[in-house]
Amino acid sequence: MLRRQSARESAARTYARALPIVPVRARGLTIEGADGRRYLDCLSGAGTLALGHNHPVVLEAIRKVLDSGAPLHVLDLATPVKDAFTTELFRTLPREFADRARVQFCGPAGTDAVEAAFKLVRTATGRAGLLAFTGAYHGMTAGALEASGGATDVRVARLPYPQEYRSPFGVGGDHGAELAARWTESVLDDPKSGVPHPAGMILEPVQGEGGVIPAPDGWMRRMREITAARSIPLIADEVQTGVGRTGTFWAVEHSGITPDVMVLSKAIGGSLPLAVVVYRDDLDVWQPGAHAGTFRGNQLAMAAGAATLAHVRENGLAERAGTVGAHMLSQLRLLADDFPCVGDVRGRGLMIGVELVHPEAAPDPAGGPRPAAPELAAAVQRECLRRGLIVELGGRHSSVVRLLPPLTISDEQATAVLDRLADAVAAVARGDLGQGAVRAPLGGPRNEEGPPGGACGPPGGCPPRTKGMPRDEGVGRWRSP
Repeated sequence: MLRRQSARESAARTYARALPIVPVRARGLTIEGADGRRYLDCLSGAGTLALGHNHPVVLEAIRKVLDSGAPLHVLDLATPVKDAFTTELFRTLPREFADRARVQFCGPAGTDAVEAAFKLVRTATGRAGLLAFTGAYHGMTAGALEASGGATDVRVARLPYPQEYRSPFGVGGDHGAELAARWTESVLDDPKSGVPHPAGMILEPVQGEGGVIPAPDGWMRRMREITAARSIPLIADEVQTGVGRTGTFWAVEHSGITPDVMVLSKAIGGSLPLAVVVYRDDLDVWQPGAHAGTFRGNQLAMAAGAATLAHVRENGLAERAGTVGAHMLSQLRLLADDFPCVGDVRGRGLMIGVELVHPEAAPDPAGGPRPAAPELAAAVQRECLRRGLIVELGGRHSSVVRLLPPLTISDEQATAVLDRLADAVAAVARGDLGQGAVRAPLGGPRNEEGPPGGACGPPGGCPPRTKGMPRDEGVGRWRSP
C-alpha cells in the first residue's frame, strides 16, 4: 500500500512521507497499523481529534443521524441537526461575543473559513488590505497563504509576532511584547509606512505551524485596543487552538479579549469536515449568495461536532487540558537540563512544542539561542515513531517537535508519551539511532527492556515489549514525579 501510494499520489503529500504507516484501527490515543504495530497518536489529525479516535459519543451521534433517515446534504437549509450544532456552539462562545454573533457556514476546511473571513471584513469595511504576523499559518488557499508566514507576493502587511525564545527584537517578555505593539501602532499611524488603512487584522492566539508560540496575554489585549481604536476588525484564527486545546474553550479567553471575527474548524466537526466563521452582527452586510459552499451543510459533521463541543464543555476537558499540559511542559523542560540539543520547551495546554538546536554551534552574538536544527528534529520524529509515538514537526525551520494529543489523554498515557519522547531525544543526542535504547524516564528508574506499551516503529527495528503491559492499552507503567 505504501508503494502504491508513492506511485499514485501527488508529490505534495506531507504526513505520509514522515509517517510511513498504514492505519487500520484506532481508538482514543492509539492507532494500529496494518502490520499490527500500535502507536500513541500525538498528531490527532493536526489537532482535529479533540476526543481522540472514534470516541463513543461521536460515533453515537453519527449513527443517530444515519439511522434517522435525515438528509445528509442540505446546502444551507435549516435542520434539527444544524440547529442543535449552532445552539451548542453559541453556548461555548465567550458571552459578550455570543450575544451579538452571526455564523456563516463555509467550505469544509479551515482555509475556506479564513477566506470567508477576509471577504467578510473587506465587504464590511470597503477596504482591501490586511494585517498579519510573521510565522503565521492560516491555510493553503491563495488568500490564506498570502496571510501566512511564507508568502512572497502579497497584499498583506507583515507585523512582528512577539516570542520569548527567538524575539525579533532580541528581547522577550513584557518588553518584547510592548516593542511589537509599538511597531504595530507605528505602521498604522505613520502616513509614510506604506500600509493603507486595512480591512482587518488576523492573528493566532498560539502560533501552531509557526513553532507553538503562545501570544502574551498583554499583547493580545494591546492588539484588541489598537484595532478597536482604529475601526479595524480583529480576526482570531482558532482553527487549531479552539475547543479546549489550550486550557480554555477558546484561546482568546486567556487574555479576556472579544474579537470581531472568529475562524473555527478542525475539532468543531468532531473529526469530520466542518468550518465556520462567527462574527459580530454589524459586520453582517453580505448580500444573499455573497458567500457559499456546496458542502456547508454537512449533517454528519454537525452532529459529531455538537456532540464533541458538549462533551468537552460538560466534562471540563478544557481545564483538564490546561492541567495535564502544564505537567507535561514541566517534565519536558527537564530535557533541556539534560540535553543541550533541546533549546526550548513551550506551549499552552495540550499544544506543546520542543525546539531542537545545534548543541555545538555558537549562540547568537547578542546572547540569543543557538541555531535551529531541523535535521535533529527530524531524527527525533523518526526515533519517536520507532518507539510507537507519532509527533509532528513545525516551526520556522521545521525544528520544533509538536505534541497535539487528544484532550482525553489519561495520566498514564501522558507519562508514556513523555517517556517515549525523552527516550527518542536521548537516542538522538547520543547518536545511537535505530538501536531502540532506552534512557531513564523523566524522574523514574531505568528500564532496560524497552519502551512502555510495546508499541513499535516502522520496519527496521522494534524494541522488546515491557513485560506485563497489554499492547492495546497504549500506556506505560513508568511514572513521572
